[in-house]
Amino acid sequence: MQDDAGTGPSRRGSSVAAEAAAIGAAVAVFGATFGVLSVAAGLTPLQTQATSLLVFTGASQFAAVGIIDSGGTTAAAIGSALLLAARNGMYGVSLSRRIRVSLPRRFVAAQLVIDETTAMATAHPDETERAFWLTGLSVFVFWNLGTLVGALGGGAIGDPATLGLDAAFPAGFVALMAPHLRRRDARVAAAVGGAVAIVSVPFVPAGIPVLLAAVGVVPGYLVGTPLEAGPTEIDS
Repeated sequence: MQDDAGTGPSRRGSSVAAEAAAIGAAVAVFGATFGVLSVAAGLTPLQTQATSLLVFTGASQFAAVGIIDSGGTTAAAIGSALLLAARNGMYGVSLSRRIRVSLPRRFVAAQLVIDETTAMATAHPDETERAFWLTGLSVFVFWNLGTLVGALGGGAIGDPATLGLDAAFPAGFVALMAPHLRRRDARVAAAVGGAVAIVSVPFVPAGIPVLLAAVGVVPGYLVGTPLEAGPTEIDS
């Protein structure tokens, strides 16, 4: 029975489902953009769709396609994709304490550990598993549908730059990074990494600057550690 405040289980469950559907629908647009850019970079529609089905992490997919399109090597594309996907491993460690599943289901859950599912699972502590699974399935379906539409219709669009679709990748990164810049360690890491990438662009092949930018994590960690440790003494 719903409580007086209108926040009973039924209402909360509907809210989670609606949020998951809305997130999935929004992701479909980025999926279509990826499909267009991937085909424009030289991948076939089948290869593009396989990437979304098997890799299923947008930032890594955009990075790999962007590097290939700019003439980078396969090794650089894979390296950048793996570097960006590493954060999903950290998400998995955090979510493993919240979501208890059997071993067979764990393999499926691992495929769905992404930014959106982690955010939803942590935002709904009373319905962590429901939020995770609904969001994961919604994003997976819509991302792949969007990819299919973009890959098949990319030829009709022509040059993605004419519609500004080539800006989707950097814009997406800025959107992901912006909330983290409230912390000093994140600002230091971003500044150092960005500087390293910019300086190295004229001297190394395409895709390598992204990998070199990872060194920004080191000063960021060194700056952040004392802050997280807190004061060494407390007032008595």
